[in-house]
Amino acid sequence: MAKKIRNEEGSSSSSSSNRRGESVVVDVRRRKSTCGYCRSNGNTSVSHGLWAYSLTVDDYQALLDRGWRRSGAFLYKPDVEKTCCPAYTIRLKADDFVPNKEQLRVSKRMQRFLEGTLNGKDREESRDEPNTSKGSISQENISLAVKHEEKNSYQQFLNHLSDQMDHAVLACTRSGEFPSKVQLPKASVKKVLQGKRKLGVVGTNLLYSCNIAFQIAAILKKAQSSKKDTSQSSCAEENGMAVEYLPKDIAEKVVSYLNQITEFPGLSARACNGHINFYFASIEASSNMEVEVVHLSNDSPRGIRNKRVPATKGSECPQGKRRQLEIRLKRSSFDPQEFALYRRYQIKVHNDPPERVTESSYRRFLVDTPLVFVQPTGDGTVPPCGFGSFHQQYLIDGQLVAVGVIDILPKCLSSKYLFWDPDLAFLSLGKFAALQEINWVKENTVHCASLQYYYLGYYIHSCSKMRYKAAYRPSELLCPLRYQWVPFDMARHLLDKRPYVVLSDYESLQSGGLSPLALENLTEMQAHNSGQAASSEFNEDAEMMEPDFEDSDDESDPETSSEADEFDDADVSNILIGLKGSRFRYKDLRHAFMPGQKNYLETQLQRYTRVVGTDVAERMNSEFPFSASNILFSLQNEMNASREPGVDDLTNLSRCITQLCIHLVSKGR
Repeated sequence: MAKKIRNEEGSSSSSSSNRRGESVVVDVRRRKSTCGYCRSNGNTSVSHGLWAYSLTVDDYQALLDRGWRRSGAFLYKPDVEKTCCPAYTIRLKADDFVPNKEQLRVSKRMQRFLEGTLNGKDREESRDEPNTSKGSISQENISLAVKHEEKNSYQQFLNHLSDQMDHAVLACTRSGEFPSKVQLPKASVKKVLQGKRKLGVVGTNLLYSCNIAFQIAAILKKAQSSKKDTSQSSCAEENGMAVEYLPKDIAEKVVSYLNQITEFPGLSARACNGHINFYFASIEASSNMEVEVVHLSNDSPRGIRNKRVPATKGSECPQGKRRQLEIRLKRSSFDPQEFALYRRYQIKVHNDPPERVTESSYRRFLVDTPLVFVQPTGDGTVPPCGFGSFHQQYLIDGQLVAVGVIDILPKCLSSKYLFWDPDLAFLSLGKFAALQEINWVKENTVHCASLQYYYLGYYIHSCSKMRYKAAYRPSELLCPLRYQWVPFDMARHLLDKRPYVVLSDYESLQSGGLSPLALENLTEMQAHNSGQAASSEFNEDAEMMEPDFEDSDDESDPETSSEADEFDDADVSNILIGLKGSRFRYKDLRHAFMPGQKNYLETQLQRYTRVVGTDVAERMNSEFPFSASNILFSLQNEMNASREPGVDDLTNLSRCITQLCIHLVSKGR
């Protein structure tokens, strides 16, 4: 196999791509295998496959955006129209993410566990707790540790309270409580002086207060006054009358949303005559209570960040000691501690037989990677950790409890797999890790502007256990035909009707104002054309498990996809082909093939171009299993056709090889 690739003259690769290495893959064409989702009898799962010996992050990003994924060094792309369980690539723009109640509850559950107020016996009780964001754990990149006798740290905590207030105001705006076109002020939470605490409605435990409601009321009133004569007024109206925004009402709305999205250890937020006040739960402890903000450290081995998240409640924990969560990001490599955790997870959670959970299978699945690592550049194009394959470790009090296997690419963090300690199942570590990965993208957008998305793998609507990925909203699905991103909310009702849908058709028709009835008719038309029957039996314990492609090639089925028409006459001249350690454009090898063999090869090249895309096919060095054998077969045909009487076979073969070499040399190869 090609290890050293000769540089080709006139290569279309950019200088940036050259700095990031070169992709070398082998096309193994379309494969059939058993399905891990519906557990159907027979080889009903249909995918295209590539073995990657090296792969640039730019090429893999392009392949992701055409529906590909990787399992170790093997790349696969489901044939969505033919496979039994159609899989759609799903992604989320991190900055737009809005956590739901369950996701907020997961964050609070972890927070309570770190505080020492939750253990495994409390798991049922924890499900009934009020919702909270992960803000004090990781969403705001700080953790709150209450300590006594530290007078200089409260301002940092006030800044944190102010940020949470801003989130609550933003939530009010998004829900329609406030007009969206009016620029609202930033909140400022201040400490209430000791002498004024007696004025508190609840008692002497009033600690902090904010007057943001009065500021919002003044701005909205001004906006109403300035735009009352225009039809595009940014202020709400009811029954033709402008809404009157009172500070008291605004404060109550903000507090309502504030209590939904976050919780402050030991504090309660309440509205009081337009003011938003924060009260401490214990009057005795309030007089000397201050808060220390512990920022996450950016120091880590090999330049990769290392987060330490201490517990967040008071110095006394009635049910147990406080715990510390640490998050480490490391380059993909074998770690015995990780493998031990993986083995426990597969055996206890997925019921895998112990003899099947081997070190070699673990390495192939989750350690081996073809991605060429890209060092950080410091110029805003690469994050501080670089691009490549990573393992994100989660440790509690130094004990490894979960590992997320991820790829960090120019546009996204691609989540590949997660395994965790079965004894901590009550913490929902899968959901918790997803929230951390989303937050990681948010944090690193400032270091790499193109890195904005979180890819969750495949969404399989026909498999109920895979639908959880749509809970991370607002998400998008990739159209399997035209590779356009379509909002999930638009695609959902279509997938309720058919497992395979050309999503881009509906997006364009809906934007054109087509009626729901017309859209439904189009659904039936697509279903009739595809002839695909949905499988009704699914494995309720299915996750994104990697496919087994040990079956032989299957090329007997004709191409029926409408996508095939687009590439039937595609020019394959510039496809890059690896051969004997060198690379050639197909146009420079075409002369070596007999007409019948040439037609067959070009059909395969068109199929390959269809699944990887023209741009990738022309810059990714591809080795085809049939290339060398076809060339030798063609040379043998030429030898037989030009055989001279009395000349031995070796001499005839030598002449044919010489002719090929002369042709290649004449082309500058």
